[in-house]
Amino acid sequence: MAERDDPETIGRRVQELRRRRGLTQRQLAEPAYTPAYVSTLEAGRVRPSDEALRHLADRLGVAFEELATGRPTHLATDLRLGLTEAQRALADGEAEQAADRFAGLLAQAAAHGFVEEQAAAQLGLGDCALETGDLQGAREHFEAAERTLAAASLPARVPARRGRAVTHYLAGELRYAVYLLESTLDELNLAGLHDPDALLLLYTAVIGPYMDMGAQARAAQAAELALALAPQAGDPALIARMHRSVARTLLAEGRIAEADASLAKAAEMYRQLKIRTELANCRWMRGYVYAQNGELARAEEELRAARAMLSSRRAALYSSQVAVELADVLHRRGKSEEAAELLREVLGGLSPERGAVHAAAAHRLLGIIAEHTRDTEAAEEHYVRAMSLLERAGAAGDLADVCRLLGDLLRRTGRVEAALDAYRTGLGHRTAGTTTLGPAPAQPPLRDDLL
Repeated sequence: MAERDDPETIGRRVQELRRRRGLTQRQLAEPAYTPAYVSTLEAGRVRPSDEALRHLADRLGVAFEELATGRPTHLATDLRLGLTEAQRALADGEAEQAADRFAGLLAQAAAHGFVEEQAAAQLGLGDCALETGDLQGAREHFEAAERTLAAASLPARVPARRGRAVTHYLAGELRYAVYLLESTLDELNLAGLHDPDALLLLYTAVIGPYMDMGAQARAAQAAELALALAPQAGDPALIARMHRSVARTLLAEGRIAEADASLAKAAEMYRQLKIRTELANCRWMRGYVYAQNGELARAEEELRAARAMLSSRRAALYSSQVAVELADVLHRRGKSEEAAELLREVLGGLSPERGAVHAAAAHRLLGIIAEHTRDTEAAEEHYVRAMSLLERAGAAGDLADVCRLLGDLLRRTGRVEAALDAYRTGLGHRTAGTTTLGPAPAQPPLRDDLL
């Protein structure tokens, strides 16, 4: 049971309940206690024993815990059930409905001092805001959860820290996202706090920023550690997310069959868990796998399905990101006009503060499409916009690729010196992506049979 309230608070509660029920102090006290004792207790001048509180609770018709803490009977259980239902609504893609439930549960938990349930509701609100693309709102909820858990252990605070990192990542602040994740990993591992779920959550989250920064070796190392931790973790949804993230590193290494197998595992786990939004993300990644393997018809089918699933659930930011990859497949299939129209639509919902890396990808692809129509001026403009977004985000790998495209364009149009400058810039960013991250975070001790 939670720690009881102070004597003054309990005394006021006893007095209020007694008066509400029309009892005198004598009626409340008899037969075990005296009216004088009840009077002293109501004045807050005595700390009642458990035995006395049980007697008073029985006479007042309330539960012992409610009299001692002010919390209605079974409220903690009801809150946890409510949080589970809200999480289920979010998993079904009903982010706005889930947010309403989390907000109500947060108010209840805060009013009665349930710290863990309050933090869980704040995390849920953060996840709902992420789903709808409200990055600032999501960050505020995750920061609030971290403040709520200030006195808790670091593993308990990891989901909030990871949530903050994700908001920075999606906003294009890759380096800061990596800093948050790596510093937390260091703090956990150096302090000997080897919580498998917390570590797996962090290693899974850092793969995406590493990949976008061009740090493939660091991403592969994180993926290897995540795979080694998975057998020790207890959250199947987290393990499924890990398989989805690890697929990115496998694709970068050309291990397409293994990436597809990893995604198949994730998708099957999401189906069993009935997490529809994450299942849509799996179809998104499967489409990416097919595109990388040159299976463009299958890629288009998967990406269209993923976008439809995410759009129907108002996951605006994620559906925009899928649309960029769908446009790439459409262009490669000879449907460049449809691709360009889709990209222009997408850019209306993205910005430097919201989906910067994918906005840059949209400009990059529009540049390629413009080149194919011999509109070199428009192509150059799109490449320059893409470079600006990627440079601000610190996405060194993608930035080096756009520099190459711009250099090729400038060279073909006779501007050799400008082309050389673009190539040099690209080489500099490709090097920076692998040398400026600093030392890798400390690693957890893992059993030999898990490596």
